[in-house]
Amino acid sequence: MMHYRIRTICMLGITAAFAVGCATENPPTAQLAAANTAITDASAAGAPELAPSDLSTARDKLSRANTEVASKDYREASRLATEAEVDARLAQSRASAVRSQKAASTVQDDVRVLREELNRQQTQQ
Repeated sequence: MMHYRIRTICMLGITAAFAVGCATENPPTAQLAAANTAITDASAAGAPELAPSDLSTARDKLSRANTEVASKDYREASRLATEAEVDARLAQSRASAVRSQKAASTVQDDVRVLREELNRQQTQQ
């Protein structure tokens, strides 16, 4: 019986230490700043027009992260801020990919027009 009490007291102590450790955790300022920067970069890369749903998801998660900071749930805030950064980087990558595809399509069209012109000139000779 005494062994059970000691084990219970130890478990309560560990649980209390864990709770205090979580309560004194610092706000995830670095993650929030990284997410903000990633969203700004994605916006500058054309994500609002070319990858709007990914950018919207990133902004939503950042907003939720800020709400969690206000509630002092720093662990959840950190997770959301990290996800927001990843989503913003995805939006930026997708926007870049769309721009690259459009540029490649334009180049292909230009090459096609040049070939047609060359063929026309060769048939006229």
